[in-house]
Amino acid sequence: MSSALEYWPAPPPWGWTADDLDHLPSDGPNGEPDFFKHVELIDGALVFMSPQRRFHECLIRGLTEGLDSQAPGHLAAVQQMDVKLGPRTRPCPDVTIIDVEAAADMARTCYEVPEVHLVIEIVSPESVERDRKLKPQRYAEAGIPHFWRVEENEGRPVVYVYERDPATGSYGLTGIHHGRLTVSVPFRIEIDLDRLVK
Repeated sequence: MSSALEYWPAPPPWGWTADDLDHLPSDGPNGEPDFFKHVELIDGALVFMSPQRRFHECLIRGLTEGLDSQAPGHLAAVQQMDVKLGPRTRPCPDVTIIDVEAAADMARTCYEVPEVHLVIEIVSPESVERDRKLKPQRYAEAGIPHFWRVEENEGRPVVYVYERDPATGSYGLTGIHHGRLTVSVPFRIEIDLDRLVK
């Protein structure tokens, strides 16, 4: 009998790279469909994301639609598309604000840092450590100017808004938003957060 590990894609001798994600098989080692569909690369390691809760899905859809409807003409909101931060790091933010020219390219599988203006991560129980510490640190180091972390508090979303300080290269918290989010950067945004989960 064959072992599942026999069919597991082995990393190259130098480890996984951001470009390798475009060449992973579609099915898993035991024929699981779309097994590699929800995988990120963080510091050369493949990270598999757990199944999404309905709360998470509602926020992704609502934030994407809300941001896209308010974005100026040169920007667009996309959901669950990879951002290539470096040769060994390619996370998949829940929502991203990018240049509209990049969004128009239907062949793209990821975006480059200069095309990205805001990344949003919605924290899941299994992603707390990555979404609160590791990924924001990598986004800031890469130079992405704005980062939002979304958490759940008693069934309602809370948005932690960060802006990158160019002097330190790290994010500083600029606001914690309950109920309604109103910010002026990266553009004027107003979102009724509680309506996103009704």
